[in-house]
Amino acid sequence: MADPIIFLCPKCRAKNRVPAARLKDHPLCGHCKAPLVTEDFGKVVRVTDSDFDTMVMDADLPVLVDCWAPWCGHCLSMAPILDDLAQDYAGRVRIFRLNLDENPGIGARFGINSVPTLLLVKNKKIRQTLVGARAKETMVAAVERLL
Repeated sequence: MADPIIFLCPKCRAKNRVPAARLKDHPLCGHCKAPLVTEDFGKVVRVTDSDFDTMVMDADLPVLVDCWAPWCGHCLSMAPILDDLAQDYAGRVRIFRLNLDENPGIGARFGINSVPTLLLVKNKKIRQTLVGARAKETMVAAVERLL
């Protein structure tokens, strides 16, 4: 049996463990009974300055964050690779995208001066930073080291 997947309640921010087999059952938060957003399972999820700590730093799963900008051609070319990784590692790694033009706080906090920059986070710590466009094989190797 697969491990349960952790979902953060969009209303009360409580962490909820949901078995993968129950994702299509429209699960509710165990604390406040609000519907959990499970549609993003296996997808790249947008993160912002305001929810970065909750979604990324406090995540129970390892996380890959793509810090990007919409004007960056290399950033745009990496998007399909990130989509593939989100599907390949669904339930084991969460993948987020942070638009630094709209969310400069995280860029300043972590000294991000170039895009794309990938942050690999586990247990509330940035374990690795990759700057510049990367091949899928390089990103897979980095994610595997994170696991």
